[in-house]
Parts: sequence; C-alpha cells; structure tokens
Amino acid sequence: MSLLQGRMILFVAIGALFALMGGGVWYASLDNPELEKTEIELANVELIDVNTIENRAKLETSFLVRNPSDKTFTVSVITYELFANGNSIGAGQYSTADIAMPGRAAFYPGSEIILKNQFQLILSDTNAVEYRSITSGEQVKYSVKGIITVETSWSLIEKEFESSM
Repeated sequence: MSLLQGRMILFVAIGALFALMGGGVWYASLDNPELEKTEIELANVELIDVNTIENRAKLETSFLVRNPSDKTFTVSVITYELFANGNSIGAGQYSTADIAMPGRAAFYPGSEIILKNQFQLILSDTNAVEYRSITSGEQVKYSVKGIITVETSWSLIEKEFESSM
C-alpha cells in the first residue's frame, strides 16, 4: 500500500466518523418538537413554616407538568422566579440533575405529574409587604416565570414558561 492510499483511507475514515456523529445529532434532534409540547403550570404555593427569629418563611411550590406528546421524558431542572401580588419574592429551583434518568419521574405520553419544591422566603426591604401578607395568611396571588429542562435519552431542551394562580 502506498503512502497516498494510506492517507486516502485515513481521510475516508475521518469523514465517516464525522458523518456518524452528524447522524447521531440529527437523530437526537428528532425528539425536540415533541419535547416542546411540554406544559407546565404553577399548581399551588403553600406556607409550610415561619421562623420569626430569623425572619424566614418556608413555602412549598407545586408545578403541574403535562406530557401531551408521544415521547416519554423526564424533568431535570425547573428554575423560576416567584412573584406574590405582582412583586418578585425571589428565585427557586427544582432539580433532579444529580439523579440518573432511570431514577427520575417518567412522564409517559398523556401523563401529568405534580413536582414539589421548597422555597425559602427571607424578609427584606424589597419584599416586606408580600412577606407579611404571606405569613399572616392573607389572600396572595402567585405567579411564576422560569425555564424547564426536559430530557429524553437522546435529547434535551430548555423551555421558558409563565404561569399564575
């Protein structure tokens, strides 16, 4: 075999490797339109505990996630900013990113699951009115803006969402 033939074989092998990698990326992207159909809404915000010494309140946020698509997926992260009566009271995060996909809640086609997360509300000058309303049991209108990360074994998307209750 000549040097020229050896180089040609090397270039063909490298080209085949790139084609294989490109095919894998293309195949993984086929799930993206189905994952974009994911629906999420703020289902509930509940006051769990109030620490009057440290001026902290523990809230439980519940998100209802629906899968109207034909693909099974998991949710690894939900990052969000929580609002009370239209004013921001802080940011929170639901995360199962450190759990392997088989250990996470599976969203089968047509399913809906409530995902709960604890939110720490700390009294500050910017949220004093909302903090007092929440901790005294007054009626509060909650809303949320965030990003949900949805995964299949081949694909991952991040989708923005807004919801209120």
